Amino acid sequence: MPQTPHIEKHFTASETVRDIVIGMSDGLTVPFALAAGLSAVANSNVVVLAGLAEIAAGSIAMGLGGYLAARSDAEHFENERLREEDEIVTKKDFEIRETEEILTSYGLTKKESKPVIQALMKRPKDWVDFMMRFELGLEEPHPARAVTSAATIAFSYIAGGFIPLSPYFFIPHATQAMPYSVSVTLLALGVFGYIKGSFTGTRPLLAAFQTMLIGGLAASAAFTIAWLIDK
Repeated sequence: MPQTPHIEKHFTASETVRDIVIGMSDGLTVPFALAAGLSAVANSNVVVLAGLAEIAAGSIAMGLGGYLAARSDAEHFENERLREEDEIVTKKDFEIRETEEILTSYGLTKKESKPVIQALMKRPKDWVDFMMRFELGLEEPHPARAVTSAATIAFSYIAGGFIPLSPYFFIPHATQAMPYSVSVTLLALGVFGYIKGSFTGTRPLLAAFQTMLIGGLAASAAFTIAWLIDK
């Protein structure tokens, strides 16, 4: 009887999802808080202009931060790889003991580990790859990772930032536009939190509630501070 082939499905875009989460969460929250704060003291034109300026500055800053972080990861990986390449030559006995410890930690005996170590010693590149992965827990970053990360974070920030600002484009009085901004932003935060929770393994409803709570608190604080200053 023919058997259905077993196909494993794993989520492999964790870095991209992380960048979207970083950009979108800040993009929704920061302009939302800014718009809410200005609504207490300004009209919609001011809110829109200030919001657009914040989105531009915020997306550039967040994108640059993502680029520098990814470049730092790549440089760290390269430095550690050079160190491992040197150590399997200059500190071979020490590296052999480390390799043996890694293998025994996975349940292999010293006798079973010996042929594996001997095979790795004949292939220095594979030995370095093994140590990078199992000793240091490092994976080689994609060459375009820095640029991709910067673009993903920046565009996610922009996409998130326009959601709380959108009512102010159509309603001239900021105090009238604010309830619509709150509604659409909290809805977006809830949907975003739910999706984020589904991808990250957190309970989706809990993630949605937490995301909405954080965004709501930030906006409330900004509105209250602006209102108190204007009194």
